[in-house]
Amino acid sequence: MKKSTFLICALGLVFSCSPKKIEETKPVAHYLTNRAPLVSTPYLELPLGSIKPQGWLEDQLQRMASGLTGHLDEVYPEVVGQRNGWLGGDGDGWERGPYWIDGLVPLAYILDDEELKAKAKPWIEWTLNNQAVSGYLGPIPFETDPEPERGIQKGPREDWWPKMVMLKVLQQYYQATGDERVITALTKYFHYQLKELPSKPLDYLSFWANRRAGDNLLVVYWLYNITGDEKLLELGELIQQQTFPWQTVYTNPENEHQFENTHFYNEIKSYPFDSAEISKITLSKLPGLHTVNVAQGLKQPIVYFQKSGNTDAIASVKKALDDIKNYHGQPQGMYGGDEPLHGNSPVQGIELCSIAEEMYSLETILKISGDMEFADLLEKITFNALPTQASDDYNSRQYFQAANQVELTDQLETSYETQNHGGTDFVFGTLSGYPCCTTNMHQSWPKFVQNLFYATPDGGVAALLYAPSSVELTVGQGATLKIKESTGFPFRETVQFDLELSEESTFPFHLRIPAWAKEAEIKVNGETTQATIQNQVAIINRTWKSGDQITLILPMELKTSTWYKNLVSIERGPLVYSLKIEGEEKVKDRNDRFKPFTEVYPTSEWNFALASNTLSDLANSIELVENEWDGSYPWNLENAPIELRLQGVQVPEWKLVKSAPQLPENLPSKLSATELTKRQKPITLIPYGCTTLRITEFPVVVLE
Repeated sequence: MKKSTFLICALGLVFSCSPKKIEETKPVAHYLTNRAPLVSTPYLELPLGSIKPQGWLEDQLQRMASGLTGHLDEVYPEVVGQRNGWLGGDGDGWERGPYWIDGLVPLAYILDDEELKAKAKPWIEWTLNNQAVSGYLGPIPFETDPEPERGIQKGPREDWWPKMVMLKVLQQYYQATGDERVITALTKYFHYQLKELPSKPLDYLSFWANRRAGDNLLVVYWLYNITGDEKLLELGELIQQQTFPWQTVYTNPENEHQFENTHFYNEIKSYPFDSAEISKITLSKLPGLHTVNVAQGLKQPIVYFQKSGNTDAIASVKKALDDIKNYHGQPQGMYGGDEPLHGNSPVQGIELCSIAEEMYSLETILKISGDMEFADLLEKITFNALPTQASDDYNSRQYFQAANQVELTDQLETSYETQNHGGTDFVFGTLSGYPCCTTNMHQSWPKFVQNLFYATPDGGVAALLYAPSSVELTVGQGATLKIKESTGFPFRETVQFDLELSEESTFPFHLRIPAWAKEAEIKVNGETTQATIQNQVAIINRTWKSGDQITLILPMELKTSTWYKNLVSIERGPLVYSLKIEGEEKVKDRNDRFKPFTEVYPTSEWNFALASNTLSDLANSIELVENEWDGSYPWNLENAPIELRLQGVQVPEWKLVKSAPQLPENLPSKLSATELTKRQKPITLIPYGCTTLRITEFPVVVLE
């Protein structure tokens, strides 16, 4: 069990910083908790809209509202316009419409934006008002096969998978509005599902549903907690039985079996699964499982853990994350998967959908398990991988990003999907690569906001992820608590919480101490004392009053991490740092289905290594510069709030191969003192999330 000691008031795990005696009162849960026989969870989600972004985070959401998230029906009307099947039309009737609304609904209610709510409303109203007598929800099935149209997924309309996305939409809508029609509709639908699944299993129309059914199960359990309908537990067992056995795959021993087909993941036998075939599948395989299915599948064992109570599920997911990092990982917290898992070379692509879905999986896992290892990874992905893959105005995105990318053109050939996607996987566009991410990118930032604070079952509050924000919730025996969180995190070390209460109240306040934070410090009303922290969580239990203030100081130390072929990255706190490369944008229109897109070419030098003596003495080799910053939007070269200045070693032997910075065989690993001095130049590293072009994994040269 991990323990760390730092300064705060303490008494065991729960410690009092108040001179007042804590009254003995029965803890009260003010928000939805798990109903028996589901195991209790340590953190409870707050109603959608309770948490508001501030500062740069609010700016990020406003950019989404002004960009694609708020205007996708105008930019992409052929799919999410009036012909969409989820609006009763004869057009696209599969996943893309619900994908968009899955991000639009939380954005609308977090910003309390009436225009955005009005855009989302027709999708919800049509779904609720057009439920079949049988309980079926979704686009009306065609009586005869429709004429195919390029770029439009008209079906299969009865596929279970797209319904799972709409289940999340309806759940969020209920959390924001309390509209009881949602409970009625979901109850009918789940009874329909219970009746139909024995003869029409999850994968009877496509394999996607059995890979992603953790999302289905999550909403089933949520509804059970509201209604107590025991038929939902029966349905949960049926869904679990028909779901791809992720936990088994995670714990399979390594083997020498090699899948020949790059897309073998869509040829795996359907339910009931072939145990011999499943036993050969591991996360190490190349080519591997579908990257987005892997991201979504991570939550599945832990969602079911709520029913089974078997902690092996949590251990299996931790092993899965370790294996993903070892075999496919990149420094920004994600992994090479373009679209099958594709190894850990820093030029391999990371699909934007996999970022969105892994974030949602980790948010789900964190609430259920209370394990802060998942929060640490979620934080790394959010502040590194997520910001860089969409343009500043949120009007375009990359289908794939990579840790090392210095020229983004349609000449790149590093991904499995290069041929299928016309070479457009890494450029910025609306329909470049594949269109799924154009609709699925919108959930990430709003759901991150929704997970900045939780309630606890004993009437407390938890802040496990940090960003400028505010929240209002009920605590203690019914007091109303408002918190304003002021911080420059993840670029600065201090997080401050100012409390406003309707009355004095006794309750616990949970704070996560990231694994990277050594000798963290907490002050309450300016006073610091010592305490023991367990499992990365500090719990301050005291009587609170309006005007109380908590200050959390998280020291950030420079460190290195080692990756593909011993390439090295530099990190500090939650941030990974990349070479600052200036770029030039060029718009290209090939008059094809990918529509106009933007290529980016480097205009500054990029082919640098780092000297081993620099890496062995980071504190004296790197100058850390905190740029003047007012807390506004930080995610570009111009606004980067912090930078690292050091000496790089130029390696002209490192050249682009069809726009990719592939490592050459003749890259020097040792240099004489004279040659090293000759090649050294000052370079600047900035946070990964602030870059478009970058080198993040650097070769290392040793002094001979």
